[in-house]
Amino acid sequence: MKEKIQNQFKKQFGTDGVLYASSGRINLIGEHTDYNGGFVFPGAIDKYIMAEINVNGTDKVRVYSLDMDAYCEFGLKEEDAPQEQWARYIFGVCRETIKRGGTVKGFDTVFAGNVPLGAGLSSSAALESCFAFALNDMFNENKIDKFELAKIGQSTEHNYCGVNCGIMDQFASVFGKKDCLMRLDCRSLEHEYFPFHPEGYKLVLLNSKVKHELVDSPYNKRRESCERVAAILGMDTLRDATYTMLADVRDKVSDEDYRRARFVIGEKQRVLDVCDALERGDYETVGRCMYETHDGLSRDYEVSCEELDYLNDVARECGVTGSRIMGGGFGGCTINLVKEDRYDNFIATAKEKFNAKYGHEPEVINVIISDGARKVID
Repeated sequence: MKEKIQNQFKKQFGTDGVLYASSGRINLIGEHTDYNGGFVFPGAIDKYIMAEINVNGTDKVRVYSLDMDAYCEFGLKEEDAPQEQWARYIFGVCRETIKRGGTVKGFDTVFAGNVPLGAGLSSSAALESCFAFALNDMFNENKIDKFELAKIGQSTEHNYCGVNCGIMDQFASVFGKKDCLMRLDCRSLEHEYFPFHPEGYKLVLLNSKVKHELVDSPYNKRRESCERVAAILGMDTLRDATYTMLADVRDKVSDEDYRRARFVIGEKQRVLDVCDALERGDYETVGRCMYETHDGLSRDYEVSCEELDYLNDVARECGVTGSRIMGGGFGGCTINLVKEDRYDNFIATAKEKFNAKYGHEPEVINVIISDGARKVID
């Protein structure tokens, strides 16, 4: 990919530039906890967006997307926003950097990526983080701190791409560290690295390649459930709620709201349990927590679907250490922690059974925990 980008850059602009990259992400555990003030546990992966960039001495940004074989040119003022949705990510990063007092001048760029689209690995956050990091390095002497770089990406989603996302995806892309997962406190934004190099295991995603679109705003409805329970408990979020507190108000909440809150309280503790287990090198406990999360997301939070539950069942049958739905739900991937000696059988069985039942094989995506946003050194 690097050679293709460099060749296209030379062809497109007749010069050479500097290479930057930023990664997609997985989240080992901690789903639907961000808006409840809880913890998430993401890591950057070895699937990334890469861009070659060079200052062009104008007030224009000239962009070529290698994957889309598309070119776009735009200025740096608010009224210069491009119509092309893919270019708005880069324009947004430029504008959000300028809004924060940063410097951005005209530049040329060619970019491409190998983050699988539609698999919940946050290719958009990787794109935003790549350019936020690059603009900070090229024009601002790296004076913008890394959390602000993540917020630049998040604000780009909010203000230029129409997605009211949380901070986790951009955080993971910016702060990613090889062989480490990161526990992010979504209330205080404090974070801590935990070593993750499971010898004898592989981390693999199985992409069901299905997405069920529901018309009743399922994410908003689940958030509203949690907010109703928190209000009855006299809290802003469920962050400090306990099972005992929830039991005390059982007669004041609906069965549905009770089950939503029960999942969130359990998930909050599972993230902490997984952190403790990793420090001991106890991957069996990590796996058990992953299965518990899947069960809770499927039964209590009701954000799974038939295809993902089936992949989870196959994982159990094959003796996979841990497996769960990853992401918001209703389609996408399972994330699986598999012993190396069971990997081949698991993949072959999952492909065969899923294909027989649903008419297509799941996409296999092996991932390694890697560094986040960076300058690419030859």
